[in-house]
Amino acid sequence: MARLNSFVLIAVLFTFFLIPADSIGQSRSYELIPAPDLWYNDVDGIRVGVRLKGQVPGTFEDGPHRLDGGVWLSTWFPDLPVSYYLSYINPIDRWSDFGSEANYQLISSIRTGYYRHGIALNKRWQEGFDERRYREVHFFNSLERRFDLEYTAFPNLWSDRTKLKSTLSAEVKNDNGLGWYRFNAAAMVQYLDDSFVQIRGEFRQDIPLHEYWGFKVRLFTGISSENTAPEYLFSRSKAPAHETIFNGVTRAKGTIPQPWMESGNFQISGGANLRGYAWQDINSFYSNNPDEFVVPFLLNSIAAVNAEFDYYNPIGVAFNRIPYAGDFLSFRSYLFFDAGRSLQVIDDEPDTLFADAGAGFSLSLNIPDYLGKPRGFVLKYEIPFWLSEPGTEEEFKLRHLLSFGAVITF
Repeated sequence: MARLNSFVLIAVLFTFFLIPADSIGQSRSYELIPAPDLWYNDVDGIRVGVRLKGQVPGTFEDGPHRLDGGVWLSTWFPDLPVSYYLSYINPIDRWSDFGSEANYQLISSIRTGYYRHGIALNKRWQEGFDERRYREVHFFNSLERRFDLEYTAFPNLWSDRTKLKSTLSAEVKNDNGLGWYRFNAAAMVQYLDDSFVQIRGEFRQDIPLHEYWGFKVRLFTGISSENTAPEYLFSRSKAPAHETIFNGVTRAKGTIPQPWMESGNFQISGGANLRGYAWQDINSFYSNNPDEFVVPFLLNSIAAVNAEFDYYNPIGVAFNRIPYAGDFLSFRSYLFFDAGRSLQVIDDEPDTLFADAGAGFSLSLNIPDYLGKPRGFVLKYEIPFWLSEPGTEEEFKLRHLLSFGAVITF
């Protein structure tokens, strides 16, 4: 497997560095748009590289032969100091129409101690020119492995097994009598040793009552078979570890300071998202004794509901009135309630109902892509002041939680 990774890495480096110089920039048939890139984590140090966008001139990310890639050098020179990411997308004309494209996608990456190589078939159906209403289906086959645990914030949330996976997922966004809603579901099969199956589903509903008042509701469920690798299992409060590889902020240890992660006062949104249990979950993920192995509190199955009630806040109104920036910046204030429990699909899972309630504030920057999908970040400060299962804590207590990402977005 190491030889395979080396071969793929060499091939990609040739792709980036042996491109003729006169092809960089715009040409008649194709253009490559380079941009410098800097990032940081505790293993690579400052990672220096270049990002490349490739497209047919004038297509604005919506034409044939779309390329998105990057190659980086780690200034602290770890075991694998050169890393890369490469995605190539090409439409399938016979199955495509305006706003309803079908395409195939090739993905290859080796970075932050994780490799991922795969091929996907994607299809979208859009209602006319309104990119807010759509249906999508994706089928992705991939070979993946976490080969260096040093990059992970909590190593016991990961296995080092090679995985050959097929994932079928679907998403629908539209509106109904209550407001905008979004539904997505996915089924995954891992074929190699210790094979496993996972099914997930999520429904989000926006219920506006006024310009500054309203409800947001989310239902989530996930079921995994007995041999599921720990990075795909569900904690009560945060996204499964595998989902952290899809965002540069969470991909490797140290971009978010490790003391923040270990404090229990920082949450990466996702999964069941019972945010009040972040401190309890984090305490089960690691030990101050490096020689002690801790069994994390993870579940093979869970069902949860998350609800938020937005209320009037003058700061949010002021953000909305900022010329131009108000179209992209948003400030929310809300009360929240979360509840969830295991579905007990395997033995020894608890039958306890976990619930929490509190108040929160969020700041988001969103510049939608050409399909109208969110592209930005959400930072939240939340105060879970009640837990149904406080453990060694008090039931009512002011808990402080910083969060990256949001699970109820439109």
